[in-house]
Amino acid sequence: MGGIFITKYYIVGVGMTKFGKLYDYTLKDLTKIAVVNALKDANMPKEWIEAIYFANTGQGAIEGQHAVRGQVAVRPLGFEGIPVVNVENACASASTALNQAIQFLKAGEGDFALAIGAEKMYKKSGGKDFSIFDSAWDVETPEENLAVLQQLEKGYKLPSNAKSADQYSTFMDVYAYFARFHMNRFGTTQEQIAAVAAKNHQHSVYNDHAQYQKSFTIEEILAAPPIVYPFTLPMCSPVSDGAAAAVVCTEQGLKKLQDQRRAIEVAASVIQTGSNRRPEEVDRHLTVLSAKRAYEKAGLGPEDISVAEVHDATAIGEIIQVENLGFCDFGEGGARSLKGEFRIGGRLPVNPSGGLESKGHPIGATGLGQIYELVTQLRGEAGKRQVDNAKVALAENGGGVYGLEEAVAAITLLKTTY
Repeated sequence: MGGIFITKYYIVGVGMTKFGKLYDYTLKDLTKIAVVNALKDANMPKEWIEAIYFANTGQGAIEGQHAVRGQVAVRPLGFEGIPVVNVENACASASTALNQAIQFLKAGEGDFALAIGAEKMYKKSGGKDFSIFDSAWDVETPEENLAVLQQLEKGYKLPSNAKSADQYSTFMDVYAYFARFHMNRFGTTQEQIAAVAAKNHQHSVYNDHAQYQKSFTIEEILAAPPIVYPFTLPMCSPVSDGAAAAVVCTEQGLKKLQDQRRAIEVAASVIQTGSNRRPEEVDRHLTVLSAKRAYEKAGLGPEDISVAEVHDATAIGEIIQVENLGFCDFGEGGARSLKGEFRIGGRLPVNPSGGLESKGHPIGATGLGQIYELVTQLRGEAGKRQVDNAKVALAENGGGVYGLEEAVAAITLLKTTY
């Protein structure tokens, strides 16, 4: 009886645009930049690509381009006659596209696949659109959705100026409920949340792809315009345009490349949806469960991680996720952030790119933007934001909301090959 044949899968090329208010670029333009750069990085012709997984969440709502978004975006680049699969999975769309590209390889359908995430959230007229956020939960029951989330702030006394009069995404309210629960249960403070934002904005200074490259102190962040308590403006991710792409291959495909030394192994890629739980059951959060699956698949643990990118649509997101991922105990994320444990040079650098708060959050591209950063870190090519001796990396990318938590979580584990 034969043994089980196990092969490895690699990211061999990455590319991304700058994230930001890119009024002069169309979705096709952004896609082209990311794909051309990813193929150039892999030093391979586009003809080797055997399947494309294209992530986008907003083009239908914003531009009216439904159904065949990927096909329309990549045909001008010369991709013909291969499968192009459109992927939409809320803010985790790009990570899901990467996961599906890897599944294509695992199925034995080919040796090279391309994952793309692209988003155009600023309209040509100069406006931005928050409407796509309104569909990332059950649209039939918006009042019930809020009632469930309001359980999280039970017993918490809000200040009188809890909300800004300015327009902002529904999901800032969602994250505010998450924050108030964490503050009420664990004693997390607004200063600790501000420390996360300050750290990430400081990291972004050295990231040319980031939407914002301005450093802030904790005091400046606390004094900034309020959005919804406990968040001020620099604690929240902006609306962004942008694209990112990754070329993945099998071991057989890797042998075709001239330079194999820069290949990064995909140790695990896990997509998981949430489940019903009580607020106090933090150990059943979908990221806790999906991270455990990813660690088991990779034969790794939290103690093995050198660097991480986590989904900080607001600064509390990083605090929650470093706990969920096992980087510290539940309730310790805020205090450890204030101590500087998760900054570059700290115990475990988190969001060296600047995170969503400053790098930007083009929804359908965000997950692959994280992958771009981690591949760059593992290759030792991140310049002034380089994490020392980075060997194993983790990306956590969440999306939507269902019940008391995100609707989907994506965990990707990467490691060097040398």
